[in-house]
Amino acid sequence: MTDSSEVLVSAKDVVKTYVTGSVEAPALRGVTLDIQGGEFVSIVGPSGSGKTTFLNLIGALDSVTSGTLSVLGKDVSAMSKRERADLRLKSLGFVFQAYNLVPVLTARENVEFVLELQGVGGERVTQANQILEELGLTEFAGRRPLQMSGGQQQRVAVARAVASRPKLVLADEPTANLDGENAETLMSMMRRLRDEHGMTFVFSTHDPRVIAHASRVVTLTDGKVSADEKRNGS
Repeated sequence: MTDSSEVLVSAKDVVKTYVTGSVEAPALRGVTLDIQGGEFVSIVGPSGSGKTTFLNLIGALDSVTSGTLSVLGKDVSAMSKRERADLRLKSLGFVFQAYNLVPVLTARENVEFVLELQGVGGERVTQANQILEELGLTEFAGRRPLQMSGGQQQRVAVARAVASRPKLVLADEPTANLDGENAETLMSMMRRLRDEHGMTFVFSTHDPRVIAHASRVVTLTDGKVSADEKRNGS
């Protein structure tokens, strides 16, 4: 269980500028915010506002141009590529809108595969079965992705992301390809993981169905934090 007073993400004056040739394209223009344990945060804003860029920085998928960024107590802004890869693999969970399941593996094998990469030993089969059962996915354990609906694949992707019980789970537009019922099922499932295991979720989204579940909504406009709303009872 994550301590709610623990700061899992701390961004201070984070700037990210993409350079193509002689052209500079600012994506983030000085973002400062902290995310604490157990929060259910939606990062929102119009296209081009920097929300996906910020999620990628938290997930150590990219590096900051200037400023400092600490994730799980580690200074990501000072990490090498190898160190960032190690952080992603061992300490973070990722959910992508495209599911990113391995098509030739079953649902159980997809979860096992990530656990194996993380160094989980002989108990990974048991661990994979446990998370699939906990999330109501046992009936899909032996199915490959093409034998499942989009909603079922995304739920398996969440199972894969949380199987090792990471403190921090990052989700980039997780409901983009889902209908209303599947989106609600997915969000309820992730809220339950937050409530029962203290996991912290950070979403990049423009979907009101995701925002409705958030305990906090951070709005980015032109690469800056323009609003930061905490919601009671969420």
